[in-house]
Amino acid sequence: MIPTRFAILVAAALAVVPAAHVFAHGDVTPQPIDTAGLEPLGEEWRKENPYRENPKAIEIGASGYNQNCARCHGLEVISGGLAPDLRYLEKGEQGDTWFLERIRHGAKKSDGTTIMPGFEGTFSQEAMWAIRAYVESVHVD
Repeated sequence: MIPTRFAILVAAALAVVPAAHVFAHGDVTPQPIDTAGLEPLGEEWRKENPYRENPKAIEIGASGYNQNCARCHGLEVISGGLAPDLRYLEKGEQGDTWFLERIRHGAKKSDGTTIMPGFEGTFSQEAMWAIRAYVESVHVD
């Protein structure tokens, strides 16, 4: 009787492990972005990146990107095809507008399925613009 109970227990444990692994992969918690050293931007959202070409912002943005964005948009901003390759995002105000809309509010397919979560309320404006400064620093024409 004991070997049968043991076998059932082992089988049940093995059945749960793969399911837990799959869930863990899709349940990613955003990592905090420390923006110490950047000029605070206040409550009103900027329309253009105030940190463009700012070395400190690029450093902070690189860290924030690698911890939060690289899993979909690729290491060093080189996409593997899962999400847009942000190296080709236009520089300047037009690119800033698209970037800020996506990072703040996310994106959905026409059927309502989320393809990118919005990060407003999770990341500060300073963190978002620092990530944009980093992305823009590795821009490819």
